[in-house]
Amino acid sequence: MKKSSWLICPICGGKTRNQVREDTVLINYPLFCPKCKKVTLINVKQLNMSLIKEPDAQTQSR
Repeated sequence: MKKSSWLICPICGGKTRNQVREDTVLINYPLFCPKCKKVTLINVKQLNMSLIKEPDAQTQSR
């Protein structure tokens, strides 16, 4: 039997509605948290979750 776990929100620490198994691979997955109502991009490989930090938008100068 494969091990599985619930994904935890990296912002508030609440449990999300997504469950992953140890053989699941997610790349650039938009994780929605129903508790804090925010979406974060994550990568998951072998039950290890890493947060993707996007750079803030820069103003363009002419």
